[in-house]
Amino acid sequence: MVMRYYGNKAGLFAAAVSIDPGLPVEPREEIGRTLVRQFLTLWEESGELTALIRVGATDPAAAERMQTVPRDQLIPLARGVGPEPEEAPARAALCASTVLGLALTRYVLRFRAGVALGCEEIVDWLGPTIQRYLTAPTP
Repeated sequence: MVMRYYGNKAGLFAAAVSIDPGLPVEPREEIGRTLVRQFLTLWEESGELTALIRVGATDPAAAERMQTVPRDQLIPLARGVGPEPEEAPARAALCASTVLGLALTRYVLRFRAGVALGCEEIVDWLGPTIQRYLTAPTP
């Protein structure tokens, strides 16, 4: 049945994992820091996400599952806080690349310097970057 409905075990896993980062409805001025903090909380609390990012690198079904967050949550958030609503997909993609890059290096590849950082240090470093991606004028 797994093969029939999901193609393989990785597809079943991707379908089973629920990703709901509970994106912020914070004041626009704090959205970057809040978003980074919420993603860190998810990654710190869920081993499933680490497994999903590993599988997502090679399995199309898992990759599709990972893409639901930018498509269903980050794009609407960017549309709501960004200066130009039509730029929301690009802004969401930049945000996703940053937090997924962090997740890959901190939780999967376990780069020593990234693992050593505390969550609030990461929020201090990445929060302003995410804020800029979401709210800065178009370059």
